[in-house]
Parts: sequence; C-alpha cells; structure tokens
Amino acid sequence: MSADNLNPDALPAHIDASQVSDDLSTPATNGTATLQETLVNSTSSAVNTVKDHPVTQNLVNGPVAASIKNEAEATSSEFNDLASSRQTPSYAAANDTPLTHYHSFFYTLLSWKNKRATGITFLSVVALIFACRYLPVLRYSLKLTWSVLGVVTLAEVASKTVTGSSLTSAVRPRRYYKIPKETLEASLDDLENLINFFVIEAQRIVFAENILVTGATFFAALVSYYLIKLLPLWGFILLSTVVLFTAPLIYIENKEFVDAQLDEAAKVIGQQTSQLKDLTAQHTSKGLDTVKQYTGAYTAKAQDLVGNIGASRQKIPPQPAVKAESFPTAPKTELPKPEQEPLLAE
Repeated sequence: MSADNLNPDALPAHIDASQVSDDLSTPATNGTATLQETLVNSTSSAVNTVKDHPVTQNLVNGPVAASIKNEAEATSSEFNDLASSRQTPSYAAANDTPLTHYHSFFYTLLSWKNKRATGITFLSVVALIFACRYLPVLRYSLKLTWSVLGVVTLAEVASKTVTGSSLTSAVRPRRYYKIPKETLEASLDDLENLINFFVIEAQRIVFAENILVTGATFFAALVSYYLIKLLPLWGFILLSTVVLFTAPLIYIENKEFVDAQLDEAAKVIGQQTSQLKDLTAQHTSKGLDTVKQYTGAYTAKAQDLVGNIGASRQKIPPQPAVKAESFPTAPKTELPKPEQEPLLAE
C-alpha cells in the first residue's frame, strides 16, 4: 500500500480519517496489549463463572462449609482453653510442696475436657511415632539442607559472574532474626516447670501419696518389664501412648460402671483384709499361749534342776581343814654324797 492510498483526502466517505490516523499512529505493540487484556478478561470471566456457579456457592456458603467453619472455630477455642489451663493449682502436695502449672495442663489434656484438642494431640503423637519409625527424617533433613545451600551457592556465584552484583544481598534482611529475651525466658520457665512436674510426680508415686496411683504405676511397670522384651522400642512407645490417652477416656465414658466395680473390689478387699486380721490375731494368740505353756514347763524344769543341784550340794560332808602339822618335817641336813669309784688302770 502506497502513501497516496493512505492519504485521508482520498479515503471513501464512510471511513473516518481520524480513526485511520489513530490506527497509523499506534505502535504494533497494541496487538500484544490487546491479547494480554483478552487473556486477563477471559481468566477473570472464568474465575467469576466458577465462583458464581451454584455448586461453588453451595460449597462455599452451603451447610458443608458452615459445618467446617464451625468445627474450625470450636477446635481453635478448645486449643485456647487448653493453653490457658496452664495455671498453678490452688492445692499442693501432701507435704505442702507447691505444684507446677503443668499439673493442671496434663490433667486437662488427659481428662478429655476439650475432646477436639485432646484427640488432635493424640493423633499427632501417633503420627509422629509412625513418621519417626518409617520415614527417614534425618536423611530428608540433610537432603533439604544441602539442596537449599547448593541452590544459594550456585545462584550467588552466577549472579556475581554475570552481573557482578550479589543476589543474596538483595534479599538479605537488614538485621538477622533473634529470639526475644522475653520469649526465651518464658520458654526456659516452661521447661523448668515441665521437668519439675516429672520430678514431683515421681516422688509422689514413690512415697504413696495416692495408693491407687502407686498401685497402677506398679502394675504398669510390671507389665512394661515383660512387654519390653517382646516389643520393639517404637511399638512399646506407641502402646504406651495409646493406653495413656485411651484409659482416661474409657473411665470417663464408663465412670458409673467402673466406680461401682471399684467399690465392690474395695469391699471385697476390706472383707478379706478383716478376715486376714482375725486369722492373724487367732494364730498369734494361739502361738503366744503355746509359747507360754512351753515357757512355763521349761521354767519349772529349770527350777527343779536348780533345786536338785542345791540339795546335792548340801548332802556333801564338809572336808576338814588342812594344817601344817599334817605334813612330815623336812630334813635340815644335807644328803650324803655318793663315794667315787677308782678309775681302772689301763
């Protein structure tokens, strides 16, 4: 097309000259911009179509979404209650030792007061045990470490080689992150309370502050002594975790039945104990009577023996006193010497 053909005066009447002028003055990149706008508009229209679709609206604003939202809010509220339960109890140990705030925390956790929080914690611990058993967590951690450090090293070398500038300096923070002193002190305080919780509870169990807890711990230790020979370590930890979380739940769900059985067992134990005391008292009294009889008999025999010895001593006649006149007089002259025989001459 020549320049004459593009002359506005030579155009037909139904074509606007200003439109032609604008088309001629617009760069060729308008086509690309128009394509981008078309793609953006198409994407936005597709998103709006999906968003306004009845199925999407039913999922977002329907009963399923409302139920999920309510469950999420309830779970968050229970976790907040569990976190706020870490308060020092008003009561103390038998010897007035103050308890830690982890006593109330673990009581709230294991008593299933907040069932969602306790259930999620239980499942998380079980999942962690299986992950440590079947997933090479250490290998994955080391692999992630050398991968990240390798990418950073290559990117830094490439940026300094090509552009002469540092890539990491552009994303490096102005100051490195540090753990605040308040957070560190609070964490150390929690760690101290956690350690003291186990120390105090161990002493309360050993000194039988609660005989039921001491007996249950004895039974658990006895069973664990034999189970540790049959189960691997991860299996033993998994079983212990299941028992630790499910035993309180079973007791709570069947509290009346369990309490009735415990009362019956206490009555039976009390009856057996009283019978044992009576039998012990009877046997003790019989034993004392038998000992008294034998003691009396042996005492009488000993007295008779002592009396006989005294009588036999009295029957022995007294011996006369020994005097000096009873012995002969010793010679006062020397004895005669024997005569010496003459020696024979040779």
